[in-house]
Parts: sequence; structure tokens; C-alpha cells
Amino acid sequence: MNGAIVLCALLALIAVASAAHCGTLQRIKVKMQWAQAYSAGIDRGLFGNSLWTNIFNYAPPARDLFKSVNSQDMQSPDFKAHITRVIGGLDRVISMLDNEATLDADLGHLKSQHDSRNIDPANFVVFKQALMATVPGVIGVCFDFPAWEACYNVIARGITGSDIFA
Repeated sequence: MNGAIVLCALLALIAVASAAHCGTLQRIKVKMQWAQAYSAGIDRGLFGNSLWTNIFNYAPPARDLFKSVNSQDMQSPDFKAHITRVIGGLDRVISMLDNEATLDADLGHLKSQHDSRNIDPANFVVFKQALMATVPGVIGVCFDFPAWEACYNVIARGITGSDIFA
């Protein structure tokens, strides 16, 4: 009996430890769940609108960061194009999660683009909150929060260089 309890405790500890990082299993799971959430066609536009609505609900001042792309009118062609660019970039890096060398190269490229804009890493925290609300809203109870959190942190750290995502 004591051996079974120890074994269960050990297995639980291993499960918690493996969920706390963005390992191979977590990367594949995030990719699969992303493909389901991001979907195709018109659903991608709806997903993007939901994500950015969540971003602006969590942090209304964030809208000012995107004045140059007409963030006051989320239906404007400029802002819709911005949504498409951002989510397209996210789609690209999520698709590379299981190819670390390519992922690291792309994150380095994105870092150089974001560094030149002097973006506060705290904005990536808001993006994370919005993403963690939007994706489960599409895929439901199968959403793996620990896997998403760990893998998003890999992406955000790669783009920002900030230790808040370590």
C-alpha cells in the first residue's frame, strides 16, 4: 500500500514538473489546439477580433499603442490588416514550436522588429491574458493552460528578451 502511494505521488510530481515547461508534448499540444482555435477562413477573422477585443478590454490604454493602424476602429482596413499580421506571426511561431532552431531564428527576427518599437514587455503579459481567454473560448474544456502558459512564455521571452517570461 505504501509503495502504491509513493508511486502515485511520484507520478503526480512528474506530471506537474513536465507541465511546468514547454517540452515536446506541450509544444505538440499547443500546436494542435492552436490549429483548432485559429481554424480557417472567416473563423480566423472572428478569432482575431475576439483576441483584440479581449486585449483592449484587459488594457484599454493599449489601444493608444496602435493608433497608427487606426485602433479606434477595429473594423477599419488598417486595423484588420494589423490583426492579420500579428496573428499570422503568432501562427508562424506556434507552427515552429517543435523545430527549435527555426523557432529561435524567427523569434530573433521578431525581437529585432519589436526592439525598434521600444515595446514594454508588460504588453506581452496583456497579450497572454487575452490569448488565454480567447483560445479556450473557442476550443472549450480541452484547453491545456499549463502547456499554453509555458510555451507562450518561450515565445514572449524570445521576442522581448525579458526574464518575466522565464
